[in-house]
Amino acid sequence: MLEALTGVIIHLIQSLGYFGIFFLMVLNSLGIPIPSEVTLPFAGFLASNGSLSLVFVIITAVVGDLVGGLVGYSIGYFLEENLLISFIDKYGKFILITTHDYHLATNWLKKYGAPVVFIGKMIPGIKSFVAIAAGVSEIKFPKFILSNVFGGVIYCSGVTYLGFYLGSKWDSIGGYFRKFELVIAVLLILGVIWYVNHKLKIIKLKK
Repeated sequence: MLEALTGVIIHLIQSLGYFGIFFLMVLNSLGIPIPSEVTLPFAGFLASNGSLSLVFVIITAVVGDLVGGLVGYSIGYFLEENLLISFIDKYGKFILITTHDYHLATNWLKKYGAPVVFIGKMIPGIKSFVAIAAGVSEIKFPKFILSNVFGGVIYCSGVTYLGFYLGSKWDSIGGYFRKFELVIAVLLILGVIWYVNHKLKIIKLKK
């Protein structure tokens, strides 16, 4: 399944170029399970051989991520929460979202606000639905935009540059990339835990 999806992603980027990257990032940011961990490194690889521009790839990816985030935020903000939860109950397994994930994200957002969006945009899996959760949690729109953009810039730049740096080694990393992605996810989750713990200590000191 993953290999077939990877093939579709590669074909779209090769056929549509920047628009393919934009389209895939919009879908990813909307919660559709299109792994940006495949989209961005492959786009970076194409930039390394001169087929695309590294700068334009990153800009396109960030804009696509933001557009998808805006749509997701609007869905979360305007759609009744019970309808959204009902949708996740029925179809969440197809887009890799559970009600537990949803409640966890919204609870964090209500407690800690926009910084969760910033961190969430850099964590595989969470980044694809954090915008919807931010809308449900009614995070202030300007703060959402800033957090989404800054998080998107860091994530898209880093993962795209990985593909650019590896260059001709692209064909040899297929078997290792998912392991590398897991390492990234673990490190980022540890970062989130540290941040939340640090934030709680500050709140306790203020009290």
